[in-house]
Amino acid sequence: MIRLFDVRVPGPVQERLEAAVLETLRSGQFVLGERVARFEAEFAAYTEAAHAVGVGSGTDALVLSLRALGVGPGDEVIVPALSFYASAEAVLLVGAEPVLVDVDPHTLNLSAGAAEAALTARTKALMPVHLYGCPADMPAVAELAQKHGLKVIEDAAQASGANLDGQPLGSWSDACCYSFYPTKNLGAAGDGGLVTTPHAEVAESVRLLRTHGATRPYYHEAVGTTSRLDALQAVVLSVKLPCLDPWNARRRDLAKRYDEALAALPVTVLRHQGGVYHLYVVRVPQRDRVMRFLNENGVEARAYYPYALPDLPPLRGKEHGDCREARAAARELLALPLHPNLHESEVAEVVETLAHALR
Repeated sequence: MIRLFDVRVPGPVQERLEAAVLETLRSGQFVLGERVARFEAEFAAYTEAAHAVGVGSGTDALVLSLRALGVGPGDEVIVPALSFYASAEAVLLVGAEPVLVDVDPHTLNLSAGAAEAALTARTKALMPVHLYGCPADMPAVAELAQKHGLKVIEDAAQASGANLDGQPLGSWSDACCYSFYPTKNLGAAGDGGLVTTPHAEVAESVRLLRTHGATRPYYHEAVGTTSRLDALQAVVLSVKLPCLDPWNARRRDLAKRYDEALAALPVTVLRHQGGVYHLYVVRVPQRDRVMRFLNENGVEARAYYPYALPDLPPLRGKEHGDCREARAAARELLALPLHPNLHESEVAEVVETLAHALR
């Protein structure tokens, strides 16, 4: 079976990972501490961010960023109608209302035009999602936010290492949120997340909220939560971070091979500008039938995502307009295997199997 994901790393990297984990286990320091602070500084430097704060997951990064930016009950947040559920769920978790808007048909990212059409007096923030590792149109989002006095929270859960016009993600927003789930381009050995921000007060608020609002032992100034990046995950991420750019370059090379090989097939390839191909996703007719054929013939493939967000029970009725593009895409989207360990011959086998499925 040609796997959709492969979280294994090359031997020398594995040796460094094992040594770093063993050293951390022997240290007895597992929660926050110097190893977490070191990774935060490394990731801030990598993304050219003023501040980076590690948290427990990508979802927590969104929730704590929203809270740090003052989003809460009575507010609305614009969210694209095609994403992982957590993008909208985070808004619900802070008591605000997600307003789901349609996506650009070529990139499937937030449409700035659809977002502007959905603005009301209650709109507090915009949440562009860099779906599949493809950057959203951040200059357009930032212009819209500046025009209407809105906050911007980037959901970069799938986009570690991506840039747009040479600028790293986070350059256009008040907070940029990352996930380090193991299958992500920069994956931990468990859950983990991080917030980058240009604002010292936002970083300080996220730090406060991730530790029950405590400013010193047993003195709590806010209602927070437990959401801390632990030291074991931090050292794993520190070892992997220098590998991220070459791993992403490998993903781009493989994606280019897919693009060229699929040109003769009746599939639609998504546009990627500055993307890092967390997933290689195409649109195919009769997606479910094609997906079944692939999985039955040695190629792991999945629908990412089979539902537009407004078609999930907790989010029904929260869309603005008919979200036609998001719903149409959800019927056709299919993720094919892509990871740094994938071989060129496997790309050819995937394409050949897909060609058979489409006959």
